[in-house]
Amino acid sequence: MEFPTTRPLPPHTSLSPQTLYFLNSKLSSGDELDGAPTLLSELQIQCDALDQTLSQLNQDLQSHLTRHSSHSDRVGSLFENIRTQLLDLRQSSARSPSESDGRSRSGMGEELHTLAKDVARVETVRNYAETALKLDTLVGDIEDAVSSAMNTTLRRHPSTKNSQDTRALALRTLKLAEDVLNSVTKKHPQWNRLVSAVDHRIDRALAILRPQAIADHRALLASLGWPPPLSASISSNVVQNPLLTMDRDLKLQYSESFLALCGLQELQRQRKSRQLEGHYKDVSLHQPLWAIEELVNPISIASQRHFSKWIENPEYIFALVYKITREYVDSMDDLLQPLVDEAMLSGYSCREEWIAAMVSSLSTYLAKEIFPTYVGQLDEESDTEIQAQARISWLHLVDLMIAFDKRVQSLASHSGMLLPLEEDENMQKMSSMTVFCDRPDWLDIWAEIELTEMLHKLKSQIEDEKSWINESREEDKSPLISSAVLRVISSVVDRCRSLPNISLRGRFVKLAGVPIIRKFLDCLLQRCQEAEGLTALTENNALTKVAKSINAASYFESVLNEWSEDVFFLEMGPNQSGKVPSDTPESGLFYEEIKRLDEFKTEWIEKLSTVVLRGFDSHCRDYIKNKKQWLDKSEEESSLSRSFIAAIDYLQGKMSVLEEGLNKIDFSKVWRSLAAGIDKFLFNSILIGNMKFSERGVQKLWNDITVLFGVFGGWCLRPEGFFPKVHEGLKLLKMANKHLKNTLIVEEIWLKENGIRQLSAAEVEKIVKNRVFTR
Repeated sequence: MEFPTTRPLPPHTSLSPQTLYFLNSKLSSGDELDGAPTLLSELQIQCDALDQTLSQLNQDLQSHLTRHSSHSDRVGSLFENIRTQLLDLRQSSARSPSESDGRSRSGMGEELHTLAKDVARVETVRNYAETALKLDTLVGDIEDAVSSAMNTTLRRHPSTKNSQDTRALALRTLKLAEDVLNSVTKKHPQWNRLVSAVDHRIDRALAILRPQAIADHRALLASLGWPPPLSASISSNVVQNPLLTMDRDLKLQYSESFLALCGLQELQRQRKSRQLEGHYKDVSLHQPLWAIEELVNPISIASQRHFSKWIENPEYIFALVYKITREYVDSMDDLLQPLVDEAMLSGYSCREEWIAAMVSSLSTYLAKEIFPTYVGQLDEESDTEIQAQARISWLHLVDLMIAFDKRVQSLASHSGMLLPLEEDENMQKMSSMTVFCDRPDWLDIWAEIELTEMLHKLKSQIEDEKSWINESREEDKSPLISSAVLRVISSVVDRCRSLPNISLRGRFVKLAGVPIIRKFLDCLLQRCQEAEGLTALTENNALTKVAKSINAASYFESVLNEWSEDVFFLEMGPNQSGKVPSDTPESGLFYEEIKRLDEFKTEWIEKLSTVVLRGFDSHCRDYIKNKKQWLDKSEEESSLSRSFIAAIDYLQGKMSVLEEGLNKIDFSKVWRSLAAGIDKFLFNSILIGNMKFSERGVQKLWNDITVLFGVFGGWCLRPEGFFPKVHEGLKLLKMANKHLKNTLIVEEIWLKENGIRQLSAAEVEKIVKNRVFTR
């Protein structure tokens, strides 16, 4: 009996890394060896399928050649037609003059025009046919190379070198085809159907080529011992970097595989750029580097087994990710950056790509495992203790994220590449805070937690009366509480600076920072209303309480105005487009709050001046009623009115309290407003009231008003300028008899010549009538 001969196994040294990886993964145990016949059957079925695919591709090629032959016949027919027309034209031009007399020049011109159009059409068809043939040949070569690479991988003895050579050939052909397509798109945009058909076939080839290249690259990485054992990193032992311990042959293989992936990625970028040109200008074509992602993905998978043990201690997660990132970042510069430069991938830093990929893997884990856990705990309405712990854990996690981002961005800054001015995209690549970009609802939760914590911290300070009395700044006399609130808002702003997106930063400040400003303003308003309700602001303590609130509002407003001029806050204006808005005040992030603070100050400054004016009016009541004093004709020296001096004493007392309590700017507004009110009050009550003034009475009034001017002289050089009507009214009363009897006294020219500019003609006439002269 004859037994079938068994083919001997080839030596393992002749097997490629891909074959060894495949056999080890499929036949790693004795039990799996029993399934070898089944595996062989499956491989034969796959080979038959690939053979059938190859046969179909050959049929497609034959069909394309047939169509090309048809195009060639059409082009030949057109050329024959043109040759015939040219021959007829030559014969007609060789005829005698008598034979051509009947032919008109216009007919000759029409024939030449038609002939020129035919020649142009034929030239276009020829160019189209040649381009289509060239593209068809290139695409056929690409499909053959892809098919050959697949057969090399799946058949019995694949050669790594042959596979890489075949892939390199396919890549070169793809680049040639892309150059032709790019030229066609620019020169012949009407050939869009040809471009679309070729793109479709190339996309099918790339759909096979890229996964195959990535699979080969992963197998090569596994044979190198990547990823390195993470247990050594956790125990802080020195871990050897497999990328630096490769022998010469493996290093060459890895470099070729790395370059192949880079070449495919650059080709993909060029194709997308061509296809999107003129349609989507704002689309970013910068993708993470595929070859770096293949280094990070297996590390990320291996790390998650450790992460799952540290859900309650996320600081260990951040520590491990940072340690791995730092240990291998230098090899990205030394080993891989030269390969990226060789592949002519512009704008790529292997250091930054490595860091960004590691940060992205961490952000993905946080979004899938950590944050959902905390959100679930916050939703536990029945257990306030769990909610409180979840809030603490949330803030702790954010602290870890902010600290981690600063450390990894410090690593990236050593890349030697200058980041662009608009670095939002770079910041987003290397920030664990990107979880909030995809989940703005989590940002709202964070802002609500921050706001609650900050208001809780401020509550005791707001309720402490010492915080409202003691001053933090002498120049503006702002109370301690205003600086405390601003420090809290600054801390909120500082925490949002790590967010990688302008709109997110603006949203966070509006949700967590702006409500603190509004809460503080409500507190200022409440304190002022309480003081007004208890004493109607007649007592000095009430005036001081309102003054301190105005000081706090002024300091707050000045700081917010300074912040609003900072680019960081300008970018977060209402449009949130990332561009610095116009200089209109409405565009500021704090515009509404600044407006409310200003309205608050204006309202209560006016109330302070009104209260003092009302008290001054009350103390002047007897002084105003005593009309006889202005008709005094005695020869005694005019003295000051006691009732008016009492009113002046009251005025000085209240203004001293306000000067002591208010900052200089707002106190200036108070006394100016008060001066305007007193000017109007005295002018209406005395100068144009039903009073008669003798010479002695005018002098007495002048003495009284001079004392009033002296009170305000402590705050300005020319106090009479702030009492324009009283001053000009007294000036009229003191004029000589001949001037007051002048009929031109009410004329505008006369008034201007005599320095009367604030009084109307009717007021001047009324004052003049009140002057009494002694005969």
